[in-house]
Amino acid sequence: MLTALSIRDVVLIEALDLDFGPGLGVLTGETGAGKSILLDALGLALGGRGDSGLVRHGAAQAVVTASFEPPAADLAALLDGNGVEVEPGEPLLIRRIVKADGGSRAFVNNQPASATLLREIAPRLVEIHGQHDDRGLLNPRGHRALLDAFGRVDIADAGRAWSAYREAESALAAARAEIETAARDREWLEHAVGELRTLAPEPGEEEALADKRRSMQRAEKVADDLAAIDAHLEGSDGGLAKLRQAARVLERVAADHPALAEALAAVDRAVTEADAAEDSLREARTALSYDPRALEDDETRLFELRAMARKHRVQPDDLAALADDLAARLERLEAGEGGIAKLQATVKTAHAAYDAAAAIVSDQRRAAATRLDVAVANELASLKLDAARFKTVVAEVAAEGWSAAGRDRVEFEISTNPGAPFAPLTKIASGGELSRFILALKVALAETGGAATMVFDEIDRGVGGAVASAIGERLARLAESTQLLVVTHSPQVAARGAAHLLIAKSSDGTVTRTGVRHLDEDDRREEIARMLSGATITDEARAQADRLLETA
Repeated sequence: MLTALSIRDVVLIEALDLDFGPGLGVLTGETGAGKSILLDALGLALGGRGDSGLVRHGAAQAVVTASFEPPAADLAALLDGNGVEVEPGEPLLIRRIVKADGGSRAFVNNQPASATLLREIAPRLVEIHGQHDDRGLLNPRGHRALLDAFGRVDIADAGRAWSAYREAESALAAARAEIETAARDREWLEHAVGELRTLAPEPGEEEALADKRRSMQRAEKVADDLAAIDAHLEGSDGGLAKLRQAARVLERVAADHPALAEALAAVDRAVTEADAAEDSLREARTALSYDPRALEDDETRLFELRAMARKHRVQPDDLAALADDLAARLERLEAGEGGIAKLQATVKTAHAAYDAAAAIVSDQRRAAATRLDVAVANELASLKLDAARFKTVVAEVAAEGWSAAGRDRVEFEISTNPGAPFAPLTKIASGGELSRFILALKVALAETGGAATMVFDEIDRGVGGAVASAIGERLARLAESTQLLVVTHSPQVAARGAAHLLIAKSSDGTVTRTGVRHLDEDDRREEIARMLSGATITDEARAQADRLLETA
């Protein structure tokens, strides 16, 4: 629900702050007072065109701020999905700025937003119905959803059946495309599968072979060095034998001098360390031993794996999976029409299920259309449209138009004169008739929900008396379930309002301004009397105004 509207420097409005409440709010004023400016300002906040012509002469920019009650969960989710944070329980603020030199900016809850986002959320906040409105009820694209809501049409089963049908069709199309492609590549596919099966790659094999190769290459490098070390240490002429000989000689003379004893001890330690070195060398030689033929075989296998991976543009570890995938493709190709036939049967079954579910939806829509036609017809006579007829068209569309919502096209049509053909609302209804048709529809569809705020611009144009009273009565009834703002020239409609705003133009001789003020009971009586009598308000007009207010 719209709770407040703040306008700065829009055309003739210099500064205006308005509060709105629930129920029926009426806006009145003399012709040319600026009622359209107020609606233009609201439309600007809801994503309308940011025309610099809206900026008041002499001002740098125009600013409109609209405040709404905390948004419902679905709207909050939509805003959140577009990067606009919404605090639970906080009002929704929309601000639009238009500069005099061109360009505009939009903000939602003080966060930058695009005009496109404003236009997306606008239908969830406000419906504006005017003389030339081409949205809302006049847009056939929304008629099916309105009829479904009115008739409580359940499309869930059709939606699930549609998803299953589309998935089956996609699987069939993919299989056909794959078989067609595979058939063109059969020779290559058979060759590739044969190569991979012969190679028989395994996951992790490339890394294991590379590690083993590196180890054998290191062993090959140190083999000559180990042989040289053996020559120096082992054998009768090796270093270790010489140390042992020196130790035996020292043993005979060690008692002759302390230094000789120390030398013997040092040589004994050297022999011990040399023995340990010899053991370590033996262990290393065993660990680093390699078979040159094994190294050659491992290198050949490693290079084959890497060459095959380069050929198929995959990692070596992915060759095994590729082999399985290509083999499966070849198997499906060889299965041929058998697999296609199975998928075709699945498509046929899914199509039949969707056909049955969509038929139920269509039946529900046709039944709902009949009830809606009766409901609208009951409203037309009182609105001076007794010669008009209303019809809800439910027609099946071509297969390319089928969807999860069924296979129906829904459109509201009217015939305004006896014998005249039915046609879309906008094709044959005049401005006044069109507004009254919209009102009749809204009353009939009152329980289907919609925007929390509705605006009717001069719905009573060209009518008066009993028709104006009927319009007022229906507006008041509609306002019991939603906030309604009505720009009116009809005293019968104005008298029904729960709140009354007067739009007036004033001038100081150089500057003309438009202002709006809430009327109290006395001022409201005077305004309705003016609407009844014109420029000169008579006592009789005031008395008539009192009667209208009393019976409202």
